Amino acid sequence: MSTAVLCMAYGGPRSTDEVEAYYTDIRGGRKPSPEALADLVARYERIGGLSPLPQITQRQAAALGDELGDGYQTYVGMKHWHPFVREAVEQIAADGHDRVIGLVLAPHYSKMSIGGYEQRLRAATEAIGATFRVDMIPFWYDNPGFVRFAAENLRAALGDWDAEDTTTRVFFSAHSLPERILADGDPYQDQLLDSSGLIAAVAGAPNWEFAFQSQSHTGEPWLGPDVLTSLAAFCSRGGKRAVVAPIGFVADHLEVLYDIDVECVEKAAELGIDLRRTASPNDDPRFISVLAGVVRSRSGR
Repeated sequence: MSTAVLCMAYGGPRSTDEVEAYYTDIRGGRKPSPEALADLVARYERIGGLSPLPQITQRQAAALGDELGDGYQTYVGMKHWHPFVREAVEQIAADGHDRVIGLVLAPHYSKMSIGGYEQRLRAATEAIGATFRVDMIPFWYDNPGFVRFAAENLRAALGDWDAEDTTTRVFFSAHSLPERILADGDPYQDQLLDSSGLIAAVAGAPNWEFAFQSQSHTGEPWLGPDVLTSLAAFCSRGGKRAVVAPIGFVADHLEVLYDIDVECVEKAAELGIDLRRTASPNDDPRFISVLAGVVRSRSGR
């Protein structure tokens, strides 16, 4: 049996010339206003020009293929830019695989996130008339290896800080989504809270809370509280030290390098709070080993 592992991520422009088209794809084909485009470009400029996500995702997939070894071949498919999921599916079909394991590089399930990737994978498979079996991994936040890995990163970020000191607090975070997902029984928020508790317990960090980040301005309510608001509330209670652990993300990109490393850092400085962030998994060999375990568990090999 020949198994393809399709590693899926959000995507990002590979040059400044692609930013507008990438943003347009995110917006469902509607071009952004000049002001919105300028704001996005300015954010990229603050983190060095462009997001490293496309390159990191390729490295993750390549390392995962090496870790899995014979019988597997890894591919990359992006949600909003090249190589799109459909492009990857076409290549998988051309290579003659009879099974595809869909692995979204995000640990927690939401119909709007993981569900969206699955829709793209299945639609592309149907569109080209592929006959391979599709097996989607819905979530993997509770994988014991991932919990241990995230706890190790959290302990490293805490360093010499006393995790039991109530003036030190861990803020787990993930990308916010519109509040309307709760009415549909979406498990996203519950999984994030469960994930935070699992990691905090293994790390020995009893003083923690969860906060969302990176809300979009769409004119509807989004899940909160926002991490910036939570930091301010912590400061008002006498908080002095904070670690932000963005458990919803597994690679350095705009939502980590700007929303945390710029916005959160500036907010913490304004509040007089010492701030640290856990390291992103990226292509850390320990993390790649976790992903390999997730894939093997799904494949039965």
